[in-house]
Amino acid sequence: MLAAERAHLDRAAGCLAEMRVAASAVTDAGVDSWASERLGAARARRLAALAADPGVPPFFGRTDALPAAGAGAGETFHIGRRHVRDAAGDPVVIDWRAPMSRPFYQASATDPHGLARRRRFGFSGGELTGYEDEVLEAGDGPGEFLREEHSSRVLLREIERPRSGPMRDIVATIQPDQDDIVRAPLAASLCVQGAPGTGKTAVGLHRAAYLLYTHGGQLARTGVLVVGPNRAFLRYIEQVLPTLGEVDVAQATVAELTARVPVRAADSAAAGELKGDARLAEVLRRALWGEIAKPVDDVLVPLAGRRYRVPVERLKRAVDDLRRRGRAAEDQQLLHYAAGRERLAMLLAEDARRQKEAAGGSPTDAETRRGARSAEVREFCDRVWPAWDAAGLLFALWSDADRLARAARGVLDADEQALLRWPVVPRSVRSAPWTPADAVLADELAGLLERTAGHGHVVVDEAQDLSPMQCRAIARRLGAGSLTVLGDLAQGTSPWSPADWARTLADLGRPAAAVTPLTTGYRVPAEVLDFANRLLPVIAPGLPAATAVRSEPGSLAVRPVAALAGPLADVVADLVERPGSIGVVCADAVADEVVALLGAAGLPAARLTDDGEDPGRVAVVPATLAKGLEFDAVVVADPAAIVAAERRGLHRLYVVLTRAVSTLVVLHRGDLPAPLSRDAGQPV
Repeated sequence: MLAAERAHLDRAAGCLAEMRVAASAVTDAGVDSWASERLGAARARRLAALAADPGVPPFFGRTDALPAAGAGAGETFHIGRRHVRDAAGDPVVIDWRAPMSRPFYQASATDPHGLARRRRFGFSGGELTGYEDEVLEAGDGPGEFLREEHSSRVLLREIERPRSGPMRDIVATIQPDQDDIVRAPLAASLCVQGAPGTGKTAVGLHRAAYLLYTHGGQLARTGVLVVGPNRAFLRYIEQVLPTLGEVDVAQATVAELTARVPVRAADSAAAGELKGDARLAEVLRRALWGEIAKPVDDVLVPLAGRRYRVPVERLKRAVDDLRRRGRAAEDQQLLHYAAGRERLAMLLAEDARRQKEAAGGSPTDAETRRGARSAEVREFCDRVWPAWDAAGLLFALWSDADRLARAARGVLDADEQALLRWPVVPRSVRSAPWTPADAVLADELAGLLERTAGHGHVVVDEAQDLSPMQCRAIARRLGAGSLTVLGDLAQGTSPWSPADWARTLADLGRPAAAVTPLTTGYRVPAEVLDFANRLLPVIAPGLPAATAVRSEPGSLAVRPVAALAGPLADVVADLVERPGSIGVVCADAVADEVVALLGAAGLPAARLTDDGEDPGRVAVVPATLAKGLEFDAVVVADPAAIVAAERRGLHRLYVVLTRAVSTLVVLHRGDLPAPLSRDAGQPV
């Protein structure tokens, strides 16, 4: 039987190679340059989707269907990361996203979904080394086999496989609760409250891949966007979707989405927190629409060689009507500011046109458009409805106390306004000390000025840390599409981190999104997870603790030390002898010191930075960059310093303690934080 499966593996690999050859052979008929360009792009996408990864086998599982009445054996399908067909067009491997693949993920003894058997394959370096069959007979309930003594060894080996390099897909190990989220309808907006190790990030990415497969035509027009907390995180996940055959998904941080001004400064903690407050949206709206003035005189509009007077009363009515439409409630806004200015110019020209028609003339549409662009109309619009760009108006607002006071009246008090103003007015917009929070506010203004293009689906990870203004920036890029929100309230480390998801979902524009919990931890050992869970009653009372499916005795070591230097180097030196990635997590302020310490001991360590560069085998991770990452082994250096570094330090420590897949070593000087100190003192 193993020989037969290896033969099928070879056949699948050969068919996949033939599919790549066929895609390369697609020729250009030379119809026109546009068609050639489209064909070339489609061929490049197809080749990228079919690209071979020597470490990734064509299939990872098999389903054997129950035979039909009176028939022999039931149909057999091999399940893989992409569809593979032979020269005749018959399927050799079924894409994991296809409806007929779903029983592989959902079948259980109590509900076999028409299957007699599920087979999982074990691989090493792309070579098929064995398989394991699960005969779906009455017995265990759905999803319970992982917790039993007869757990799937192949499944657990895949889950425990050492981490090196970027994040991998989880198509071979998706569990029923994860599969339900992955295959939710495109129209459904979801919020996944995922505890550490539950695979929420992978589930969100696989959902994007599933939606692109199932609704490719629709999403090809509108696109899919993945938003992550920083560039290091995006580098970590960037290969997941291409491995699944999806190469056209945009991935960005909020900072990259909102790069409206050149960021060159940082806010104080108080100013940064205020700039993320949802009240700033109202201040900016008032600042922009408050620039509109009342007309004070008639305007002469040139049209087809004559001038027509538009009386001031009609001008006032036109301006008031447009302003009311633009200043409507956010979810009912009918008109953006720049479009309102253009519409005002056309209203003047159309008024002149009606006057000419009443006198027996018949001006053309082109003449009317020229009237709207005339110097007289432009001069009127500049006085009444001035043109602004986002950076220019924000510059004016932070530079002018009176302007800010008018916009913030009844919204921000005097002290809050003082936090926003620049103490010294910069010479120009480009030289201004813009901060990351300013960029988000400039993006808010840009969204008021003009419509922001939306995506068909947006996946937002680590959403619990987003400010209300950052949420609004993402919501603008959502348009009429759907949303997958990923996060963990217990891992909230920003000043805006909520106690529940209601406010965040409202700020993201999807208040009715269903919140789905994931509480089964597949990646983090029980010993590590139980240790970190001691913090939950303090940082997230009422939030269910995650439970791990696997136990690894010896995976946790907590050691008091007088100084870090010697013990840290010894621990890392020991871990380097084992396979897998190593993350040394410490307070941001001492990251360079830790790199130097390990370097002096002859250990090749490098600091992880926000630019996404790979630091190599041993990464020294500033605590603020640890979120969303995983390492086979994690060494937490001086947890008390991590806690002391920020207001929500215990939340940050919870994040740090849950990054380990196989081994966690905690080296602490002085006392551990109180929730962790109970029975903690295991020697390394």
